Amino acid sequence: MKKISFIHAADLHLDSPMVGLKYLPHNIFLRVKESTFTALKKVTAAAIYHQVDFVILAGDLFDGEDRSLRAQSRFRTEMQKLAEKEIPVYIVHGNHDHLNGSWVHLDMPPNVHVFNNEVGAKVLHTKSGEIIHLYGFSYPTRHVFDRRIDDYIKKEGADFHIGILHGNESSGVEHDNYAPFTVSDLLRKDFDYWALGHIHKRTILSDKPPIIYPGNIQGRNKKETGVKGIYYVSLTELDLKMTFLETADIIWEEAVVDGSSARSFHELLQLCQTQINSVRKEQKGTLLSLVLKNIQLDDEREKRSVDAELLELLLEDEKDEESFVWIVDLTITVSQQIDKEQMKRDANFYAELFDTIDQYDDVEHALAPLYEHHLGRKYLAQFTAAEQKELVGKAEKLLIQLLYQA
Repeated sequence: MKKISFIHAADLHLDSPMVGLKYLPHNIFLRVKESTFTALKKVTAAAIYHQVDFVILAGDLFDGEDRSLRAQSRFRTEMQKLAEKEIPVYIVHGNHDHLNGSWVHLDMPPNVHVFNNEVGAKVLHTKSGEIIHLYGFSYPTRHVFDRRIDDYIKKEGADFHIGILHGNESSGVEHDNYAPFTVSDLLRKDFDYWALGHIHKRTILSDKPPIIYPGNIQGRNKKETGVKGIYYVSLTELDLKMTFLETADIIWEEAVVDGSSARSFHELLQLCQTQINSVRKEQKGTLLSLVLKNIQLDDEREKRSVDAELLELLLEDEKDEESFVWIVDLTITVSQQIDKEQMKRDANFYAELFDTIDQYDDVEHALAPLYEHHLGRKYLAQFTAAEQKELVGKAEKLLIQLLYQA
Protein backbone atom coordinates (compact mmCIF):
# COMPACT_ATOMS: atom_id res chain seq x y z
CA MET A 1 0.00 0.00 0.00
CA LYS A 2 1.23 3.47 -0.88
CA LYS A 3 2.21 5.46 2.20
CA ILE A 4 3.82 8.84 2.90
CA SER A 5 4.55 10.90 6.01
CA PHE A 6 5.33 14.57 6.41
CA ILE A 7 5.44 17.54 8.75
CA HIS A 8 3.02 20.42 8.16
CA ALA A 9 4.06 23.71 9.79
CA ALA A 10 3.17 27.32 9.09
CA ASP A 11 3.63 30.88 10.34
CA LEU A 12 7.08 30.51 11.86
CA HIS A 13 7.56 34.32 12.07
CA LEU A 14 11.25 33.85 12.76
CA ASP A 15 12.93 36.68 14.67
CA SER A 16 9.62 38.25 15.67
CA PRO A 17 10.44 41.42 17.65
CA MET A 18 8.08 40.52 20.54
CA VAL A 19 7.06 44.17 20.78
CA GLY A 20 6.46 45.60 24.26
CA LEU A 21 8.35 42.97 26.25
CA LYS A 22 11.73 44.64 26.78
CA TYR A 23 10.81 45.39 30.40
CA LEU A 24 11.10 41.67 31.20
CA PRO A 25 14.12 40.47 33.18
CA HIS A 26 17.05 40.17 30.79
CA ASN A 27 17.28 36.36 30.88
CA ILE A 28 13.53 35.93 30.29
CA PHE A 29 13.48 38.52 27.50
CA LEU A 30 16.37 36.75 25.75
CA ARG A 31 14.51 33.44 26.00
CA VAL A 32 11.33 35.03 24.60
CA LYS A 33 13.35 36.67 21.83
CA GLU A 34 14.90 33.28 20.99
CA SER A 35 11.60 31.39 21.17
CA THR A 36 10.77 31.34 17.45
CA PHE A 37 14.16 29.78 16.73
CA THR A 38 13.71 27.29 19.58
CA ALA A 39 10.38 26.29 18.05
CA LEU A 40 12.00 25.92 14.60
CA LYS A 41 14.58 23.53 16.05
CA LYS A 42 11.72 21.41 17.40
CA VAL A 43 10.17 21.31 13.91
CA THR A 44 13.33 19.96 12.31
CA ALA A 45 13.98 17.60 15.22
CA ALA A 46 10.48 16.14 14.79
CA ALA A 47 11.02 15.65 11.06
CA ILE A 48 14.28 13.80 11.68
CA TYR A 49 12.93 11.74 14.58
CA HIS A 50 9.88 10.57 12.59
CA GLN A 51 11.96 10.08 9.41
CA VAL A 52 9.35 11.86 7.31
CA ASP A 53 9.38 11.94 3.53
CA PHE A 54 9.20 15.75 3.41
CA VAL A 55 8.35 18.94 5.29
CA ILE A 56 5.81 21.63 4.30
CA LEU A 57 6.19 25.23 5.51
CA ALA A 58 3.00 27.05 4.55
CA GLY A 59 4.01 30.71 4.58
CA ASP A 60 5.25 33.54 6.79
CA LEU A 61 8.52 31.85 7.62
CA PHE A 62 10.03 35.25 8.38
CA ASP A 63 8.32 37.95 10.40
CA GLY A 64 9.18 40.81 8.06
CA GLU A 65 9.72 41.38 4.37
CA ASP A 66 13.35 42.37 5.10
CA ARG A 67 14.16 38.79 6.29
CA SER A 68 16.99 39.59 8.67
CA LEU A 69 20.31 37.88 8.04
CA ARG A 70 20.10 36.43 11.53
CA ALA A 71 16.78 34.75 10.73
CA GLN A 72 17.95 33.51 7.34
CA SER A 73 21.17 32.10 8.77
CA ARG A 74 19.40 30.27 11.60
CA PHE A 75 16.82 28.94 9.14
CA ARG A 76 19.52 27.73 6.74
CA THR A 77 21.24 25.86 9.58
CA GLU A 78 18.05 23.92 10.30
CA MET A 79 17.46 23.21 6.61
CA GLN A 80 21.00 21.84 6.38
CA LYS A 81 20.17 19.36 9.17
CA LEU A 82 17.27 18.12 7.05
CA ALA A 83 19.45 18.01 3.93
CA GLU A 84 21.88 15.71 5.71
CA LYS A 85 18.96 13.33 6.33
CA GLU A 86 17.76 13.72 2.70
CA ILE A 87 14.46 15.29 3.78
CA PRO A 88 13.14 17.80 1.19
CA VAL A 89 11.32 20.96 2.28
CA TYR A 90 8.53 22.66 0.32
CA ILE A 91 7.94 26.34 1.01
CA VAL A 92 5.45 29.04 0.09
CA HIS A 93 6.02 32.60 1.26
CA GLY A 94 3.07 34.58 2.66
CA ASN A 95 2.06 38.17 3.27
CA HIS A 96 4.77 38.81 5.87
CA ASP A 97 7.70 37.41 3.86
CA HIS A 98 6.45 38.07 0.32
CA LEU A 99 8.78 37.95 -2.67
CA ASN A 100 8.80 41.72 -3.26
CA GLY A 101 10.63 42.49 -0.01
CA SER A 102 14.16 43.84 0.14
CA TRP A 103 16.73 41.60 1.80
CA VAL A 104 20.26 40.27 1.49
CA HIS A 105 19.90 36.77 0.08
CA LEU A 106 21.48 33.72 1.65
CA ASP A 107 21.41 30.60 -0.52
CA MET A 108 19.57 27.61 0.91
CA PRO A 109 20.67 23.98 0.59
CA PRO A 110 19.34 22.05 -2.44
CA ASN A 111 16.69 20.19 -0.44
CA VAL A 112 14.72 23.46 -0.07
CA HIS A 113 12.12 24.02 -2.79
CA VAL A 114 10.35 27.40 -2.93
CA PHE A 115 7.21 28.02 -5.00
CA ASN A 116 7.29 31.18 -7.11
CA ASN A 117 4.53 33.80 -7.48
CA GLU A 118 2.41 31.68 -9.84
CA VAL A 119 0.50 28.60 -8.74
CA GLY A 120 2.53 25.61 -9.85
CA ALA A 121 3.19 21.95 -9.10
CA LYS A 122 6.36 20.27 -7.87
CA VAL A 123 6.96 16.54 -8.18
CA LEU A 124 8.51 14.45 -5.41
CA HIS A 125 9.62 10.83 -5.77
CA THR A 126 10.00 9.34 -2.29
CA LYS A 127 12.69 6.80 -1.36
CA SER A 128 10.04 4.06 -1.26
CA GLY A 129 8.75 4.91 -4.73
CA GLU A 130 5.63 7.05 -4.15
CA ILE A 131 5.00 9.98 -6.48
CA ILE A 132 3.64 13.16 -4.90
CA HIS A 133 2.43 16.34 -6.57
CA LEU A 134 2.61 19.43 -4.35
CA TYR A 135 0.83 22.61 -5.46
CA GLY A 136 1.33 26.16 -4.21
CA PHE A 137 2.45 29.74 -4.78
CA SER A 138 4.32 32.46 -2.90
CA TYR A 139 2.92 35.96 -2.42
CA PRO A 140 4.43 38.34 -5.01
CA THR A 141 3.53 41.32 -2.78
CA ARG A 142 2.17 41.78 0.74
CA HIS A 143 -1.46 42.12 -0.33
CA VAL A 144 -2.96 39.28 -2.39
CA PHE A 145 -6.73 39.60 -2.44
CA ASP A 146 -7.57 37.65 -5.60
CA ARG A 147 -8.81 34.05 -5.60
CA ARG A 148 -5.60 32.16 -6.33
CA ILE A 149 -7.44 28.96 -5.48
CA ASP A 150 -8.89 28.99 -8.99
CA ASP A 151 -5.39 28.38 -10.38
CA TYR A 152 -4.85 25.12 -8.48
CA ILE A 153 -5.27 22.47 -11.18
CA LYS A 154 -4.83 18.79 -10.38
CA LYS A 155 -2.30 17.04 -12.63
CA GLU A 156 -2.63 13.33 -13.09
CA GLY A 157 0.22 10.89 -12.61
CA ALA A 158 0.76 11.02 -8.85
CA ASP A 159 -0.12 8.76 -5.94
CA PHE A 160 -0.90 11.75 -3.70
CA HIS A 161 -1.88 15.37 -4.35
CA ILE A 162 -1.20 17.99 -1.69
CA GLY A 163 -2.19 21.65 -1.86
CA ILE A 164 -0.26 24.33 0.04
CA LEU A 165 -2.11 27.61 0.51
CA HIS A 166 -1.41 30.64 2.68
CA GLY A 167 -4.79 32.34 2.79
CA ASN A 168 -8.05 33.08 4.56
CA GLU A 169 -11.18 30.96 4.59
CA SER A 170 -13.77 33.44 3.31
CA SER A 171 -16.19 33.14 6.24
CA GLY A 172 -13.45 34.18 8.68
CA VAL A 173 -13.61 37.89 9.50
CA GLU A 174 -10.90 38.13 12.17
CA HIS A 175 -8.01 38.17 9.69
CA ASP A 176 -7.08 39.97 6.48
CA ASN A 177 -8.87 38.27 3.61
CA TYR A 178 -5.73 37.29 1.71
CA ALA A 179 -5.97 34.70 -1.11
CA PRO A 180 -9.59 33.94 -0.06
CA PHE A 181 -11.17 30.52 -0.52
CA THR A 182 -14.08 28.45 0.74
CA VAL A 183 -13.99 24.90 2.02
CA SER A 184 -16.11 23.87 -0.98
CA ASP A 185 -13.45 25.36 -3.28
CA LEU A 186 -10.84 23.06 -1.77
CA LEU A 187 -13.07 19.99 -1.74
CA ARG A 188 -13.73 20.39 -5.46
CA LYS A 189 -10.01 20.15 -6.21
CA ASP A 190 -10.03 16.49 -5.10
CA PHE A 191 -6.64 16.69 -3.33
CA ASP A 192 -5.55 14.32 -0.59
CA TYR A 193 -4.48 17.00 1.89
CA TRP A 194 -4.58 20.81 2.16
CA ALA A 195 -1.71 22.35 4.11
CA LEU A 196 -2.88 25.84 5.07
CA GLY A 197 -1.18 28.80 6.67
CA HIS A 198 -2.03 32.40 7.74
CA ILE A 199 -4.39 31.73 10.67
CA HIS A 200 -2.44 31.41 13.92
CA LYS A 201 -5.08 29.34 15.68
CA ARG A 202 -5.01 25.60 15.09
CA THR A 203 -8.13 24.77 13.05
CA ILE A 204 -9.41 21.71 11.21
CA LEU A 205 -11.77 22.84 8.45
CA SER A 206 -12.38 19.33 7.11
CA ASP A 207 -11.45 15.74 7.99
CA LYS A 208 -12.02 14.14 4.58
CA PRO A 209 -9.93 15.31 2.94
CA PRO A 210 -7.93 17.02 5.70
CA ILE A 211 -7.98 20.82 5.38
CA ILE A 212 -5.76 22.03 8.18
CA TYR A 213 -4.41 25.20 9.76
CA PRO A 214 -1.72 24.02 12.20
CA GLY A 215 -1.49 27.52 13.73
CA ASN A 216 1.83 29.24 14.37
CA ILE A 217 4.73 27.40 15.99
CA GLN A 218 5.24 30.02 18.73
CA GLY A 219 2.73 32.49 20.20
CA ARG A 220 3.92 36.11 19.93
CA ASN A 221 1.44 38.11 22.02
CA LYS A 222 -1.35 37.75 24.56
CA LYS A 223 -3.94 37.11 21.84
CA GLU A 224 -2.12 33.93 20.81
CA THR A 225 -2.75 31.87 23.92
CA GLY A 226 -2.27 28.18 24.54
CA VAL A 227 -0.02 25.50 23.08
CA LYS A 228 1.38 25.98 19.59
CA GLY A 229 2.88 23.48 17.19
CA ILE A 230 2.78 21.41 14.02
CA TYR A 231 1.16 18.31 12.56
CA TYR A 232 2.93 15.04 11.88
CA VAL A 233 0.88 13.39 9.14
CA SER A 234 0.90 9.79 7.96
CA LEU A 235 -1.17 9.25 4.83
CA THR A 236 -2.12 6.12 2.90
CA GLU A 237 -4.62 5.48 0.13
CA LEU A 238 -7.14 4.35 2.75
CA ASP A 239 -6.17 5.97 6.02
CA LEU A 240 -4.91 9.18 7.63
CA LYS A 241 -3.22 9.73 10.98
CA MET A 242 -2.47 13.21 12.29
CA THR A 243 -0.54 13.92 15.46
CA PHE A 244 -0.21 17.41 16.87
CA LEU A 245 3.28 18.10 18.21
CA GLU A 246 3.98 21.03 20.53
CA THR A 247 6.84 23.32 19.53
CA ALA A 248 6.44 26.54 21.53
CA ASP A 249 8.97 27.26 24.27
CA ILE A 250 6.95 30.22 25.58
CA ILE A 251 3.21 29.88 26.22
CA TRP A 252 0.83 32.82 26.56
CA GLU A 253 -2.01 32.24 29.01
CA GLU A 254 -4.93 34.11 30.57
CA ALA A 255 -6.33 33.48 34.06
CA VAL A 256 -8.90 34.99 36.40
CA VAL A 257 -8.69 34.87 40.21
CA ASP A 258 -11.86 35.56 42.16
CA GLY A 259 -10.68 37.27 45.34
CA SER A 260 -14.10 37.47 47.03
CA SER A 261 -13.25 34.67 49.47
CA ALA A 262 -10.02 36.31 50.68
CA ARG A 263 -10.23 38.32 53.89
CA SER A 264 -6.55 39.16 54.17
CA PHE A 265 -3.65 40.05 51.90
CA HIS A 266 -2.02 36.69 52.73
CA GLU A 267 -5.10 34.76 51.59
CA LEU A 268 -5.22 36.80 48.39
CA LEU A 269 -1.56 36.09 47.74
CA GLN A 270 -2.15 32.35 48.21
CA LEU A 271 -5.07 32.39 45.76
CA CYS A 272 -2.87 34.01 43.14
CA GLN A 273 0.03 31.63 43.76
CA THR A 274 -2.29 28.63 43.39
CA GLN A 275 -3.53 29.97 40.07
CA ILE A 276 0.01 30.64 38.85
CA ASN A 277 1.13 27.10 39.69
CA SER A 278 -1.90 25.67 37.88
CA VAL A 279 -0.74 27.21 34.57
CA ARG A 280 2.94 26.37 35.04
CA LYS A 281 4.24 24.01 32.36
CA GLU A 282 7.28 21.78 32.74
CA GLN A 283 10.35 23.11 30.91
CA LYS A 284 8.34 25.89 29.27
CA GLY A 285 8.01 29.56 30.10
CA THR A 286 4.58 31.09 30.56
CA LEU A 287 3.63 34.73 30.04
CA LEU A 288 0.42 35.30 31.98
CA SER A 289 -2.30 37.91 31.77
CA LEU A 290 -3.91 37.78 35.22
CA VAL A 291 -7.20 39.34 36.26
CA LEU A 292 -7.77 39.65 40.01
CA LYS A 293 -11.39 40.56 40.67
CA ASN A 294 -13.84 41.07 43.51
CA ILE A 295 -11.31 42.13 46.14
CA GLN A 296 -13.09 42.77 49.44
CA LEU A 297 -10.32 43.47 51.96
CA ASP A 298 -11.38 45.64 54.88
CA ASP A 299 -7.97 46.78 56.10
CA GLU A 300 -6.87 49.91 54.21
CA ARG A 301 -3.19 49.11 54.60
CA GLU A 302 -3.71 45.65 53.07
CA LYS A 303 -5.70 47.22 50.23
CA ARG A 304 -2.75 49.49 49.46
CA SER A 305 -0.42 46.49 49.57
CA VAL A 306 -2.40 44.82 46.77
CA ASP A 307 -1.58 47.68 44.41
CA ALA A 308 1.93 48.30 45.67
CA GLU A 309 3.42 44.91 46.50
CA LEU A 310 1.33 41.98 45.25
CA LEU A 311 2.86 41.80 41.78
CA GLU A 312 6.39 42.09 43.15
CA LEU A 313 5.81 39.17 45.53
CA LEU A 314 4.28 37.01 42.80
CA LEU A 315 7.29 37.55 40.56
CA GLU A 316 9.91 37.31 43.28
CA ASP A 317 11.24 33.83 42.45
CA GLU A 318 10.15 33.48 38.84
CA LYS A 319 13.07 34.98 36.96
CA ASP A 320 15.36 32.12 38.02
CA GLU A 321 12.84 29.39 37.17
CA GLU A 322 13.24 27.39 33.96
CA SER A 323 9.48 26.75 34.00
CA PHE A 324 8.70 30.34 34.91
CA VAL A 325 5.30 32.02 35.00
CA TRP A 326 5.79 35.73 34.47
CA ILE A 327 2.82 38.05 34.82
CA VAL A 328 2.91 40.48 31.90
CA ASP A 329 -0.47 42.05 32.57
CA LEU A 330 -2.16 42.33 35.99
CA THR A 331 -5.66 43.77 36.19
CA ILE A 332 -7.05 44.37 39.68
CA THR A 333 -10.70 45.23 40.29
CA VAL A 334 -12.18 46.06 43.66
CA SER A 335 -15.66 44.75 44.43
CA GLN A 336 -17.47 48.00 43.97
CA GLN A 337 -20.78 48.38 42.22
CA ILE A 338 -20.93 51.56 40.19
CA ASP A 339 -24.40 52.91 39.56
CA LYS A 340 -23.88 55.26 36.64
CA GLU A 341 -27.45 56.56 36.73
CA GLN A 342 -27.15 57.40 40.43
CA MET A 343 -23.82 59.11 39.81
CA LYS A 344 -25.44 61.21 37.08
CA ARG A 345 -28.14 62.29 39.51
CA ASP A 346 -25.60 63.08 42.22
CA ALA A 347 -23.43 65.37 40.10
CA ASN A 348 -23.76 67.06 36.72
CA PHE A 349 -20.05 66.40 36.20
CA TYR A 350 -20.65 62.64 35.96
CA ALA A 351 -23.63 63.14 33.64
CA GLU A 352 -21.46 65.14 31.25
CA LEU A 353 -18.58 62.68 31.61
CA PHE A 354 -20.67 59.61 30.76
CA ASP A 355 -22.39 61.40 27.87
CA THR A 356 -18.99 62.34 26.48
CA ILE A 357 -17.78 58.74 26.76
CA ASP A 358 -20.95 57.34 25.16
CA GLN A 359 -20.61 59.72 22.21
CA TYR A 360 -16.85 59.36 21.82
CA ASP A 361 -16.07 58.27 18.27
CA ASP A 362 -12.51 59.43 17.73
CA VAL A 363 -10.63 56.36 18.94
CA GLU A 364 -8.48 56.27 15.81
CA HIS A 365 -7.24 59.80 16.52
CA ALA A 366 -6.33 58.77 20.07
CA LEU A 367 -4.45 55.72 18.77
CA ALA A 368 -2.66 57.68 16.03
CA PRO A 369 0.59 58.15 18.02
CA LEU A 370 0.93 54.35 18.23
CA TYR A 371 0.66 53.91 14.47
CA GLU A 372 2.88 56.92 13.76
CA HIS A 373 5.73 55.29 15.71
CA HIS A 374 8.00 53.33 13.35
CA LEU A 375 7.61 50.08 15.31
CA GLY A 376 3.88 50.50 15.72
CA ARG A 377 3.47 51.19 12.02
CA LYS A 378 5.44 48.06 11.15
CA TYR A 379 4.09 45.54 13.62
CA LEU A 380 0.84 46.76 15.20
CA ALA A 381 -2.33 45.37 13.65
CA GLN A 382 -5.37 47.59 13.25
CA PHE A 383 -7.78 47.43 16.19
CA THR A 384 -11.20 46.03 15.32
CA ALA A 385 -14.36 47.94 16.24
CA ALA A 386 -14.91 45.53 19.15
CA GLU A 387 -11.36 46.07 20.41
CA GLN A 388 -11.78 49.85 20.18
CA LYS A 389 -15.01 49.62 22.20
CA GLU A 390 -13.21 47.47 24.78
CA LEU A 391 -10.43 50.08 25.09
CA VAL A 392 -12.96 52.85 25.69
CA GLY A 393 -14.69 50.70 28.34
CA LYS A 394 -11.39 50.04 30.14
CA ALA A 395 -10.56 53.75 30.01
CA GLU A 396 -13.95 54.58 31.55
CA LYS A 397 -13.47 52.10 34.42
CA LEU A 398 -9.96 53.34 35.09
CA LEU A 399 -11.12 56.98 35.12
CA ILE A 400 -13.93 56.21 37.57
CA GLN A 401 -11.54 54.33 39.88
CA LEU A 402 -9.10 57.26 39.84
CA LEU A 403 -11.88 59.73 40.58
CA TYR A 404 -13.04 57.59 43.51
CA GLN A 405 -9.51 57.53 44.90
CA ALA A 406 -9.00 61.28 44.50
